[in-house]
Amino acid sequence: MTTIQPKDLVEVEYNSGIYIGKAVEDRRNFMLVEILAVLQHPQQGDLHKPGQVEDIAFFERKALANKELVNAQKRKIKPYSGDVPNYAESLQKAYFELIETLSKEDTLFNKVSLQRLEDLKKHYYHKIFTELD
Repeated sequence: MTTIQPKDLVEVEYNSGIYIGKAVEDRRNFMLVEILAVLQHPQQGDLHKPGQVEDIAFFERKALANKELVNAQKRKIKPYSGDVPNYAESLQKAYFELIETLSKEDTLFNKVSLQRLEDLKKHYYHKIFTELD
């Protein structure tokens, strides 16, 4: 098993999203990680009941912010050795990849997820995406 040290680049899974970050501080079973880029946008809905819409709290999940610090479980962290993309560009790419995936199948879950993602774009991502144009 590879030991990750502070300042190492890492790939971290956090609440169904996958990110590139920099290890900041070892916290025994956790590692404090500074987010640098988004590889996979978090899924919408209840993580414990994926694909379901009825009789659950359907959560809207935005991606972690640029430079946000998260306390991630070490078992969900692995070394990262590639180039680190620009945060805004990586967020936009991950966002539209999820939109494309959800658009391929016409289900109630996908429709609700797409609506939540549109809300995220309108309320949180609009400024970030506009700066890329």
